[in-house]
This record gives sequence, C-alpha cells and structure tokens, in this order.
Amino acid sequence: MFRVFHTFSPSTDIAGQTPPKSSVQRSIRAAVLSQWKIGAETLEQIWPKKESLTHVKCREHNSIYTLHGEPLFFQHFDGPIYPTLRILHKYPFVLPKVGIDRGAIRFLLAGAPMMCPGLTSAGGYLPPPENALPAGTPVAIFAEGKQHAVAVGITKLGTEEMRKVNRDTGVEVVTYLGDDLWAQQTL
Repeated sequence: MFRVFHTFSPSTDIAGQTPPKSSVQRSIRAAVLSQWKIGAETLEQIWPKKESLTHVKCREHNSIYTLHGEPLFFQHFDGPIYPTLRILHKYPFVLPKVGIDRGAIRFLLAGAPMMCPGLTSAGGYLPPPENALPAGTPVAIFAEGKQHAVAVGITKLGTEEMRKVNRDTGVEVVTYLGDDLWAQQTL
C-alpha cells in the first residue's frame, strides 16, 4: 500500500490535509475501539480525547490520520483502520499477532504477501484454535527472533484454514518496516 509514497517531490502523493469534524473524530475513535484489542484508556494514551487529528488525504484513496504531524493510523477507502508500525512498536498488543519464520523475512521486507508455509512452519506462529482469527482481520506480523512487529497486514484466510490448506497467501501486507510510510516520521 505504501511501497512508493513521496511527500516532498514535485508530484506529491499528498492531496490535502484537513482537520476532521468532531463527529467524524468520534466515529474514528469508535471504529478503533471496536477493531483493535484495546480499551479506552489505551486509546487515550495514543490519542488524547482533547487533541484533534489531522486527516492527510493521499493518492490511491489512502488516508493517514496524524496527531501533531506524527502518523497514528491509516486506512484504505473505508476499510479497517490500521496502526502505523511506530504505534505498534509502542503498543504491541493492539492487534492480534502472527509470526513468520526466518526464511520469509527478506520477502516481507520487499513487500511480498506472506504465504501460509511461512506462518505454519516451525519458526512461524498462528494463534491457537481457541483464538482463531477469521479472514479479513488486521494483524501484526512478527518475525522469528525479532522483538518488535515488522509489518501490519490483513488475513486473506482464517488461521485454521491456513493450517489446513498450507499454501497460497495467508496475510496480505499493507505496511512493513522500511517502506515509505515508515520513513515518514512526520507529515
């Protein structure tokens, strides 16, 4: 999603920056609380209620929500709201976790989707059956031997289906360590 994202080039990817209305900010807050595994007090630490977001409209229907210039969340069309990797590093528990083995790291850092074998192998991690995730769930992707998340993605198959099928794309990567969104500390 953010493989090529430029903010300071002549043909910028940013179409505009506007503060959303308070009703829109309330709906964003409600969406974040319903989609992520956090409580209101954690969201208050990430985004204080009295602070106003800035909606950065980008080309290709991407929206980035910033607080004092720091990107907090992003969204494609009206899809799920994803945290940026910097927020995920501060609050690693906001999204469900999946893990990839060492062999998949170089493909992930090139922006490739994560295949089921990389998630189901000995170095990979999928939640146990009692915590199975359905298809279309935003997830934090951790790599074997690494402390912090290396990517954010969305499941293409349910986790139990990934175990059974063990082929094809399991998680579509939306942002990863080293992409152009990661490079933008402020907008």
